[in-house]
Amino acid sequence: MNACAQTGRKVTVIPPIAEMQGESRIDMRPKRVAAYCRVSTDREEQEHSFETQKAMYTEMIMMKPTWQMAGIYADEGITGTVAKKRPGFMKMIEDCRKGKIDMIVTKSVSRFSRNNLDCLMYVRELKQLGIPIIFEKEGINTIQVSSELLLTLFGALSQAESESISMNVKLGIRQSLKNGNVRFSYKTFLGYRKGADGQPEIVPEQADIVRRIYNDFLAGATYLEIAKRLTEEHVPTMGGGNRWFSERIKSILKNEKYKGDALLQKTYITDPISKRVKKNNGELPMYYVENSHPAIIERRIFDRVQEEIARRAGKKKVKQTGTKTELGRYSGKYALTELLYCGECGTPYRRCTWSRDGKKKIVWRCVSRLDYGKKYCKNSPSVEESRLHNAIAAAITKKANSEEINIGGIMNHIESFGSRRDTDGIIQRQRRIAEIEKVIDDLARLNSDEAQSGELDYKFSELYAELYSVKDELEEMQSDAVTLDGDMLNEMREVITGLKNHPVEYDDKVVRQLIDCIKVMSADTIKICFKDGTVTEVLI
Repeated sequence: MNACAQTGRKVTVIPPIAEMQGESRIDMRPKRVAAYCRVSTDREEQEHSFETQKAMYTEMIMMKPTWQMAGIYADEGITGTVAKKRPGFMKMIEDCRKGKIDMIVTKSVSRFSRNNLDCLMYVRELKQLGIPIIFEKEGINTIQVSSELLLTLFGALSQAESESISMNVKLGIRQSLKNGNVRFSYKTFLGYRKGADGQPEIVPEQADIVRRIYNDFLAGATYLEIAKRLTEEHVPTMGGGNRWFSERIKSILKNEKYKGDALLQKTYITDPISKRVKKNNGELPMYYVENSHPAIIERRIFDRVQEEIARRAGKKKVKQTGTKTELGRYSGKYALTELLYCGECGTPYRRCTWSRDGKKKIVWRCVSRLDYGKKYCKNSPSVEESRLHNAIAAAITKKANSEEINIGGIMNHIESFGSRRDTDGIIQRQRRIAEIEKVIDDLARLNSDEAQSGELDYKFSELYAELYSVKDELEEMQSDAVTLDGDMLNEMREVITGLKNHPVEYDDKVVRQLIDCIKVMSADTIKICFKDGTVTEVLI
C-alpha cells in the first residue's frame, strides 16, 4: 500500500491471479485446428502436390492429441493474389468468424496469400479473434509480437515474386500474340470447338445459329428481337441455357472471328494484384491476323453487317430544327419508319393511332404536321396504313411480274464511282503503309532491354493505330463497287424471282430488301424508289 503525504490518497496494489499450474481449462479442450493448402496451377504435375499437402496436414493434425481436426481448406489451380477468388480460403475465414476454428496451419506465407495487403488484413482480423496462424516454412506464429514485421517482409517478397512471374508470363503471351497465335475460349464461343489437331473447327449446328443471327439482322431485326426469338424457340446457348440477351447478339455480330480473322490483345490486365481487365484503347499494340481459322460467315456478309450496325448506331434520336418530335432512332418493328418521307417538306412520316367514336385506326403522318400543323408543311396528307401497305404490295407485284431490274442504273453508278476514284490518294496511302511497317520492323529488332521500355510500347501503339487507320482509308478508297452492287443486284433478283407469279402481300422484310425510300406525294399517290434505281408512282 502506498500513501501520498500531501493529498492523503492511498494506492492499493491488487496482485495478479497466479497462473494455474499445468494447462488451463481452455487448453484442456483440444484446439480445433484447420489447415489451408493451395497449388498455383491446375496442371497435372501439380495435382500430386495438392493431394500430398492435404494428406500431410490430415496426418499432422490427427497425430497430435491436443489438436482436433477442424477441416482441410484448399484451393486448386487458383491465383493467390485475390482472396475473394479463392472459395476455400474465404470459407475458412468465414468459419473463423463463426468460432469454428481455434488455429490455422499453412505451409508458407506465399501459400496463404501473395497479396501483401490481403495477407496483413486477414492476419490482423484473425489475431483479434484470438486465432493464430502457423506458417511452417518461415516459422512464424502470428500471435507473437514480432510476427507482423516478419509477415510484412515475407509478404512483400511473395508479392514481388508473383509480380515477376506475371511479367514473364505477360511477355510470353505478347510474343505469342505478335507471332499471330490465336487463342479461343471454346467454352463460351459459339460455333467452334477444339479439333483433333488442336486447331479450331466449326460445329455445324452452332454455325447454323450464327448464320441465322446474321441473316435476321440484315433482314431488319434488332438485337432484342433476335434474342427474343431464339429464347422463345429454346435455342441453346453456349452455357447450356436457352435465354438469350441483346448484348450477346451484338457481340456475335461484331466479332471478326466469325469471318476467319482475329484481332488480338483487345483487352489487357492492368496489374497482377487486382487483375483488373481493361479495354485496349491504344495503350498496347494490337495484332490483326487474317485467315487464322475457318470462317462461318462470308466476308461480304460480315462487312454488310458492320455497315448496318454503323448505320443504325448513327440514327440516334435527335431533334431536327423546327420540329418537336424526336426523330431517327432505328426501328426494327416497322420498315416504313425509316423509309417513308413527306414529298413536300422531306420530313419523315410517323406511325400514329387515331381513336374516333370508339374505333381505332392506324395512320402515317408527317412529323412537321404533327408538331406545327400547316405552318411549315401545308398539304401533306395522313395515310391509312392498310391503304399504304396495299399500294406498296401492288408496286412490288408489278415489278416482280412485268419489269426487269435496271442493270443500266447500277452500271452507271459503278462508272460514276470509278471516275471519282482518287488514284493519287491511293498511292500516298500505300507508300505510308510501307513506311510505317518498316519502322515497326526496325523497332522489333532492338535488343530486349530497349524492347521492354514503356516508351517503346507507347511508340508501337502509336504506329499500329496509324497503320490501321491508313489501311482503313485505303480499303475504303479501293472498295470494289462492282462487287458490292453485284451482291445487291443478286439479292434483288433472288427476291423478285421468288415473288414472280405469286400473290404478294405486304412484308416488312421484303420492303427493306427491295425499296430505298418512299415519298408521299398526295393523298392518292406515293412515289417508290427501288434499290436498283428505278422509280415508280403508285395510286393509293
